Amino acid sequence: MSGGIDSTLIAYLACKAVGQENVFGIVMPSATTSAEDKIHGIEIAQTLGIEYEEIAIDSILDEFLLMTKLKKNDLAIGNLKARIRMSIIYYFANQKNYLVSGTGNKSEILIGYFTKHGDGACDMEPIGDLYKTEVYELSEYLDISTEILKKPPRAGLWENQTDEDEIGMSYALLDQILYLYTEKDLKNAEIAQKLDISVDDVDMIIEKIKRSEHKSKVPEIPQKTIL
Repeated sequence: MSGGIDSTLIAYLACKAVGQENVFGIVMPSATTSAEDKIHGIEIAQTLGIEYEEIAIDSILDEFLLMTKLKKNDLAIGNLKARIRMSIIYYFANQKNYLVSGTGNKSEILIGYFTKHGDGACDMEPIGDLYKTEVYELSEYLDISTEILKKPPRAGLWENQTDEDEIGMSYALLDQILYLYTEKDLKNAEIAQKLDISVDDVDMIIEKIKRSEHKSKVPEIPQKTIL
């Protein structure tokens, strides 16, 4: 429970689906997690009345980095944080015989904006067919806190990181491009013309889709040849 809109919506939906007594949340801050996000994650769990744990991941991260002794790389460290968190989540899931709910939305999944074997690992993806803008619509319908709704989307994997800066555009524009490309089968130039944006912006997003396809596929298995 990161304190963000996606994990908050998932927590609300889980409680409605199976009852708060069957939902367990974990708040896993690091040094780059904003104090606001940590507080919101805890407040959401308390508001919903679900069991939860707070586990800081910095000691695990520091030990890993000390052991590997590799040159610092913000992206690799950010991905490692996501994988540490998912390892903790699955440990609790194994202990409790629970399922792990993913928090990925359609916008993020399509462009690969998640960590493979990190926040992309789950047993179910309840909002995986909702664009980010639809996530906000459903969250408003469920009366999720305005504070959560108005915060800039951020993973907190490094200092001053925000989703839209990293993606290179707003979710509102991204969702329009994704919709026209994946559901209306428009060409890049047609999308650019329809949205009155540069073809380069459209190309950038389509390239993200193509380059990240491997993240949502089962690993390739070479077929044996029978002579």
